[in-house]
Amino acid sequence: MNREILVLADALAREKSVAKEIIFQALEQALASATKRLNKERIEARVEIDQETGDYKSFRRWLIVPEDEFVDPDNQMMLREAHEFDTSKLMGEFVEEPLEPIPFGRIGAQAAKQVILQRVRDAERDQVLEEFLARNDQLINGSVRRIDRGNVIVESGRVEGVIPRDQLISKENFRVGDRVRAYVLRVDRQARGPQLILSRTAPQFVSALFELEVPEIEEGVIEIKAVARDPGLRAKIAVKSNDPRLDPQGTCIGMRGSRVNSVTNELAGERIDIILYAEDTAQFVINALAPAQITSIVVDEERHAMDVVVNEDNLALAIGKGGQNVRLASELTGWQLNLMSEEQSANKAGAESIRLRDTFMAKLDVDEEVAQILVDEGFSTVEEVAYVPLAELQAVEAFDEDTVQELRTRARNAALTDEIAKEEVLENASDDLKTLEGVDTELLMKLSRFGVTTRDALGDLASDELCAIRVLPEERARALLDNDFSDLTDEERQMMGRSDAKAATQLIARARESWFAAAQ
Repeated sequence: MNREILVLADALAREKSVAKEIIFQALEQALASATKRLNKERIEARVEIDQETGDYKSFRRWLIVPEDEFVDPDNQMMLREAHEFDTSKLMGEFVEEPLEPIPFGRIGAQAAKQVILQRVRDAERDQVLEEFLARNDQLINGSVRRIDRGNVIVESGRVEGVIPRDQLISKENFRVGDRVRAYVLRVDRQARGPQLILSRTAPQFVSALFELEVPEIEEGVIEIKAVARDPGLRAKIAVKSNDPRLDPQGTCIGMRGSRVNSVTNELAGERIDIILYAEDTAQFVINALAPAQITSIVVDEERHAMDVVVNEDNLALAIGKGGQNVRLASELTGWQLNLMSEEQSANKAGAESIRLRDTFMAKLDVDEEVAQILVDEGFSTVEEVAYVPLAELQAVEAFDEDTVQELRTRARNAALTDEIAKEEVLENASDDLKTLEGVDTELLMKLSRFGVTTRDALGDLASDELCAIRVLPEERARALLDNDFSDLTDEERQMMGRSDAKAATQLIARARESWFAAAQ
């Protein structure tokens, strides 16, 4: 064995404070590579070094693979062949046979040195990274070392991180030597360059900055419940106090705004709204939309959406410039918020009343008067008429006992018919459509009426077509699809907009994923 390499390994282990085991692993890797290179055949090799004596053994190895994957006789072996050498061998293990150690000259030693040095550098980098991660620091403070294709490389002591271009606030322009602070977004251990991925646009960056400025947050007296950002422009942060004597908003703002201003200055002037968190979701939404005054809120638990009504004077304020205020409030609360004026709310309620009345007339075969009474009494589905406690129907003054019993019978028959239709739809719909995230039985029913029974067919829809199918009466949606939405009314456009066009776009994108996978 080349004593020079052993001396080098021992010296590097002491000098770099790296475990000697890592040095010898690198040495074994280098010797195995040299063995492969100097062997006349194309082989896989392994070298095992005795760390005490410096003696080493070389082995040729074959990977045990299934017969249908056997393509390389020089480096692979089937299980039945492996059992001729050792019956205990399993799939995925190696069969080895000793090789005559090949003497390595100056070139082999130099190659080994290069591998060792690279492994030492990797080990040093890993050690520095582990020391940093052990401190559980959320933020890194450093200076700009260089800028590489828009990505900012930050150096902080022995630690190096990178702020990707898409994680920089758009109005910022850093130069080499500038001081910079960023949030540690994640660790990429496979990266050849800096392994710490940093961000100045992440919502967590705002939370970490407030934790620095507000001791009560670090102490747990005040909690940050949620953060929503439009980086560099505006942010909303929801806070809660665990001490009823402490005002969380005032504490985070600080004397004359000192605390919040410090965070704003770090974020290139980003305006920050401190919102009081509330367990009641409707109240939380009201707080998040401040300073706009809310008239009423209608909660749709099924769609996880709220219709928020404000008077005309407050509508623009609630929406904000470019929709910024309502967008951030929606992100902060986790609810889809549909803002509308009192007039728009009344129009929507009227349209919904007409839709329910028409549904009852069609499915229960009743006249307009009876259907309207059901709507006015708060019934919204045929199933409610069929299965609510009988006393609720009997309490309707306009209905006598015979009418109640007849309505009950018709409603149950209609509900049964709908259930049979649902089963047929589920049977005819493709499995890939039924299992697609965001597709429920109700949507499957609506899609089937338009001939959409596969994932590919859903992918062929445009987002406005899907919105129309989801929220408009079937006949009207069909007419709009046929005439390319040429006579779409403002009210219908608002209804479709409130149906979460973003979710429709995302659903269609998921349906199209298989197209791109096939293309690749």
